[in-house]
Amino acid sequence: METQETRRKLTAILSADAKGYSRLIREDELGTIHTLNAYKEVMTNLIQRHHGRVVDAPGDNLLAEFASVVDAVQCAVEIQKELKTRNAELPENHKMEFRMGINLGDVIEEGDKILGDGVNIAARMESLSEAGGICISGTAYDQVENKLSLGYEYLGEQAVKNIAKPVRVYRVLSEPGAAVPRIAADKKAGPRKWQKTAFIVVAILIVVAAIVVIWRSYLRPTPPIEVASKEKMAFPLPDVPSIAVMPFVNMSEDPKQEFFSDGITENIITVLSKVPRLFVISRQSTFFYKGKPVKVKQVSEELGVRYVLEGSVQRSGDRIRINAQLIDALTGRHIWAERYERDVTDLFALQDEITMKILTATRVKVTEGEISSAYSKYYRGKQGFDCYLKLMEAAKYIERQNIEDNNVARRLNEQAISMCPENPVGYAQLSGVYMTDYQLGNTKSPRETLEKAEELAKKALAMDDSIPIAHIMLRAVYNYKREYDKAIAEGERAVVLDPSGSAAYSQYAIALLMACRPEEAIPMFQKAIRLNPNAAPGTFVYLGHALRNAGRFEEAVSAYKKGIQRAPDFIVAHIGLGTTYSLMGREKEARAEAAEVLRINPRFSLDYFAKSSAPYKDQSETDKVVNAMRKAGLK
Repeated sequence: METQETRRKLTAILSADAKGYSRLIREDELGTIHTLNAYKEVMTNLIQRHHGRVVDAPGDNLLAEFASVVDAVQCAVEIQKELKTRNAELPENHKMEFRMGINLGDVIEEGDKILGDGVNIAARMESLSEAGGICISGTAYDQVENKLSLGYEYLGEQAVKNIAKPVRVYRVLSEPGAAVPRIAADKKAGPRKWQKTAFIVVAILIVVAAIVVIWRSYLRPTPPIEVASKEKMAFPLPDVPSIAVMPFVNMSEDPKQEFFSDGITENIITVLSKVPRLFVISRQSTFFYKGKPVKVKQVSEELGVRYVLEGSVQRSGDRIRINAQLIDALTGRHIWAERYERDVTDLFALQDEITMKILTATRVKVTEGEISSAYSKYYRGKQGFDCYLKLMEAAKYIERQNIEDNNVARRLNEQAISMCPENPVGYAQLSGVYMTDYQLGNTKSPRETLEKAEELAKKALAMDDSIPIAHIMLRAVYNYKREYDKAIAEGERAVVLDPSGSAAYSQYAIALLMACRPEEAIPMFQKAIRLNPNAAPGTFVYLGHALRNAGRFEEAVSAYKKGIQRAPDFIVAHIGLGTTYSLMGREKEARAEAAEVLRINPRFSLDYFAKSSAPYKDQSETDKVVNAMRKAGLK
């Protein structure tokens, strides 16, 4: 419901994003960031010159608004011309082309931001555009049809995600030309000819109408399908069927149901990842696309998978409606699609059914017992379902890795345990809360906090040994307690239980790294990144540590830079990079990284760093890092 303070307005919205940005970043992150910043500056200047303003510009996206559609379209055309000129100077694999969409629509103002269907439709126009092209909605076209010396190609009415009615779509052509051909009236036609002319016109209209009906019903061509290319994939396709499960769209009116739809997505991923003969992309990478208008082809090529699952969830009271479709990106064919409407208490059985449909469609054979919802036996009945919702919400707060949200997660997990004391997931997640407290220093007694994390993880495993997160928590506890063999055993167990789990592989790799077995850790980190191409910065930084400790300095530098690119103020990444430069004898670059460390934390202390860091089995590894950073200028 809107409040009295809600302000609405009619505005022209321009949405833009860079095509193939993830691929460009992987190939040359520094060069790509430099190009992106330069191109954004060009776009911002042209937007301001055409009386518009940039509303938001996260990552490779840009959102702008104009009081005039004419200004918006003129600006978009000029931007594309300017970027085309600049791209001509770049190698083919470094060109950065933007897709643009424009809509005239009603929006809600919230401070400097604009929200609503008007913005969403502009984003959908962008997703329908080609690289270097512009698509506009019917409402925008109606305003510019006769005002600009441009051509327009009508693409028909398109059904777009989250918009109830189909939207008219036009492609902007850079060459002048009429949008709709017109037949001029014959000024010499005498008054006695008008009846004959009218009869002919009516007859033509009847014939045309009949042709249109036949064409729409029987002869209408299938629109061209954009298929993924194996050659353009960022990673080679695995030898087994590979799938990315996209975040299910929340179709409920209540935005608070977002974590419910996310939970369904995560559960399907969790169940699929238990199947050894299937390659499943991590939730972190697919959720990277959440809320973005991306195509199956793009997802397939950027993540290196053949199959993509899309879906939506709508909850109303105790009823849920789920739509799901599985697409073969290499053919563009929908190989399975289904619509379900069930009671919420049937949710886990429904997730199992969807999972089995996916496995059947991808020709993956499973044995009895391999497919079961994530601990669904612990979520039976109305109270069990309420526990499930609370634990899903708590998990979101744990992921944010800050003290305030971690305290919220503690409260939610404790409530779930009180409601369902027989559910081991609550204890496993609460162990994660205590581990986060320990790592963030949010404790008066670090030793007692670590012991509590260990106690809770063991309690969860005593109830059910098949919970990967509990083994992951114990891995961390044992490493901090310097019990390296136990840490490795817990990491191995997590991988066995979750063979497509990026977190399981990265945690196992950390255990190997801390045990001073970097050469064994490296392929585990690489596997984690393959399963999660959009991995958190820490994964790349730990990979950098392993490569550095193995003496593979150039590769380590590349890994650290990827971590910094994802989080510029990630101090551990700068410490790792500075250490590596120092070990390579590149003193100037090492000192520059030391300066970055002090910029981020002016009170940085090498002694405190050495004491608080996760300990290596061989103290000489820690001493090597400390001495290298001291040489770079840190104290």
